[in-house]
Amino acid sequence: MHGTEPHILVVDDDARLRELLRKYLSDNGFVVSTATDAADARAKLEGLAFDLIVLDVMMPGESGLDLTAALKAERDVPILLLTAMAEPDDRIAGLERGADDYLPKPFEPRELVLRITNVLRRAPAADAAAPLLQPVRLGRFAYDPEREELTGDGGAPVRLTTAEQRLLTALARHAGRVLSREELSDLGGIGGNARTVDVQVTRLRRKIEADPRLPRYLHTVRGEGYVLRPDLP
Repeated sequence: MHGTEPHILVVDDDARLRELLRKYLSDNGFVVSTATDAADARAKLEGLAFDLIVLDVMMPGESGLDLTAALKAERDVPILLLTAMAEPDDRIAGLERGADDYLPKPFEPRELVLRITNVLRRAPAADAAAPLLQPVRLGRFAYDPEREELTGDGGAPVRLTTAEQRLLTALARHAGRVLSREELSDLGGIGGNARTVDVQVTRLRRKIEADPRLPRYLHTVRGEGYVLRPDLP
């Protein structure tokens, strides 16, 4: 991932629609993560920064309207609501809670992309003075997630494939946090399925681990995904 693609969080309890939106938005140049409900969305927001949230209104538990109001009180993230309720009063309720846009179901996917693009265009630009991410130490290696460069002893460059580079960048940007295979696929722009991510992890371990069979830095968390645990500064 090169940090230029907007990162979208899709929150919807409908598994079929959630997957369709993930694939369609990914195919249209967005990095996409998904959540099944408000609680899942909050968990994702604790560890990842998103450029925009596509949020279903009608969900079990905390509704999309309530989640919108709560998130807008905590952070300045654009929110586009999706709902089967298309009456004017429903739209007004969503906007009053702080939503940036509102799209009734059913909708044309192309319209969703256009609305997302328009909302992002209106959103304030990111702070250019934000601190840069520091390189992470991996034994005799160092990885700079800003430059996406891996170096070994004496600063000698270590060649990475594009897929390995993007995978390591995603892991380094979220060092210490377990990332699911789906998140790594989205964040790293890795096509294919979970097995594709596993293959790239295996290849990456051969380059950064002294013993790939007993990894010290790039760990598997059974049933959850992978986590990078670099040396402490």
